Order: sequence, then C-alpha cells, then structure tokens
Amino acid sequence: MHRLRRWYVLPALTAVTALALAGCAGSSDANEGSAGGGLTVLTTFYPLQFVAEQVGGDLVEVSNLTPAGAEPHDLELSPVDVLTLEDADVVVYLSGFQPAIDDALTGTSGPLILDAADAADLVIHGGAESEAAGDEHDEAAHDEADHDEAEDGHTEVDGHDHGLEGEDPHFWLDPTRVAAVAAVVADTFAEADPDNADTYTANAQALTAELTGLDEEYTAALGTCERDVIVVSHAAFGYLTDRYGLTQVGISGLDPESEPAPARLTEIGHIVEESGVTTIFTETLVSPKVAEVLAEDLGIDVGVLDPIEGLTDPEQDYLSVMRTNLDELTGALGCA
Repeated sequence: MHRLRRWYVLPALTAVTALALAGCAGSSDANEGSAGGGLTVLTTFYPLQFVAEQVGGDLVEVSNLTPAGAEPHDLELSPVDVLTLEDADVVVYLSGFQPAIDDALTGTSGPLILDAADAADLVIHGGAESEAAGDEHDEAAHDEADHDEAEDGHTEVDGHDHGLEGEDPHFWLDPTRVAAVAAVVADTFAEADPDNADTYTANAQALTAELTGLDEEYTAALGTCERDVIVVSHAAFGYLTDRYGLTQVGISGLDPESEPAPARLTEIGHIVEESGVTTIFTETLVSPKVAEVLAEDLGIDVGVLDPIEGLTDPEQDYLSVMRTNLDELTGALGCA
C-alpha cells in the first residue's frame, strides 16, 4: 500500500505565519503557473515532477520546489515555500530524501499528500557493490580503511556513507520503479479529481508503455558488454545496476557530499586495475574534482553519468537523459 494521507496537525505559529505571509505567496517560484484551473500539484524534485506532468497532462498545474540545476538533497524551504505546500491540492514527495520537506509536511493540513516511497519499493544498498568487484584483492585496502576510519571517522569503505541511514532513495534510475510510482500518482490525482480519473489512468498507462520500452533498450544494450563495473562519483546508481546486472563502485556514498577516505581511493584503484575499468563517471550537480583527479592518477577517462536528481538542460527530460546515460554506459563498458 502506498503512503497516502492528509495531515491535520498545524501548529498555531505556522497558522499565524501563514496569515502574515499570505499577501506574498504569489511570489514563490514554486507556485508559478498554478492559477490556471485544474489540480495544483507540488512536487519536491525533478523525477517526481516528470511523473506528475506525464500523468496529469493538461489537467494539472505542476510546480517543483527544487529549482532547476540545484542539488535536491540540500533543499531548504523559505516561509513562502511552506505556504506553497499548504496551498497545493496534491503534494508528491519521497520521504527520507529531503529532510526539509519531511519537517514541513508535519505541519501541513491542506493538500492530499502522496509519499512515493512505498510504490518505489525502496531497498537498502549496502557494501556488495564494491565487494563483488574487489574481494579478490582488497583485503589490505580494507585493513587500511579500518585503520583510517578509526582515526578520522570515515565509513565509506564500501562506497556508502553509513551515517545516511535507511533505504536508497534513487529509485528513478530503474524505469520499472518509475512506472510503479506513476500508477499511484494516477490513483491520487483521481482521488483529488474523480471526474478525470479515467484520463489520469490512461496517461499513466501511456507513460508505463514508454518506460517499458526504455527498460527494454537498457536490457538489450547492456546484455553483451566486455565489462560490468561502473565507478561513479556517488552511489546513486544501485537500482540501475541491480536491474541490469552491473556492479556499482561509488567514490562517495549515498550522500554526494561525503568525503572518501584515502584508503577508499586506494581500493578503487585496485578495482579499476583488476576489472579493466576505462572510465570514472562524474555527474551534473556535484563537483567532479575528486573523480577527475582519481581518473588522472589512474590514467583512465572521465565520463558523465547523470543521476537525474535535477535537470540542467530545459530541452531534456527524464527519458532523454536516461538514453544519454545508456550511450555513456555502452561506450564505457564496451557493449556490442
């Protein structure tokens, strides 16, 4: 069952703030375009925005709280943003991914709220990514890492920041999980707007057909590759590698801002050498510096693999960026 609920607890202070700020609510970037009739839908980062737009079509006005080109993990909300949450008909978010959103929703009573986490079937991605690639050679690296961790508190030896507890949120890198979320978004829109329920269902089915085609493209293209290990800036690609039989090695963990211990970089060097890795992937919304320096030290290429946490090019969308990622992967992995 997906997590769908209305919140009824609205602190008195929030209510007073709302009255004081009501006159400026229209100035919020996230609220632009919401006055055209139909459902007003607020999403909290780009992949959810894409799904909401595809499922809602012309019947909804979708706004996104995370600005284009911004890192969604770091989102902070202004008072006007909180008002925008309150004023929406539907809010679609992912619990545990953006703490500021989780906090704000505990005091929001107006909208119908959909948490996409259950439909996405989130899982915990642990240390298997690096261990599968490195068990044969990295005992010394692990010992060195243990020593470093005891001194500096780093725990990224397996490619993940163990301080970021819970499930991996990056479900959208598996198209089949996006399709599952689209279905519950359609159900939620139908609950808020029963007269157009059939249209929302049909739109979700059309999106699912596109996502199924994308999944088939990935399966075919990645089925015959010379290599199956990808080294990435941060461990955002666990769902993709799970789906298509690859192995992810993250320089940093689930948190893109975590700093890898020196022993982690040594371990990755061993993995690169033994697995024949030709490319280290940077990404679009975080600094590529560590990945670029490591690639230069190892004498291998640098590529870009987009975790699609936000768009940097307004001419692109989720489907086109996923296909660009596929081109990058097939080139780096030597796929036929």
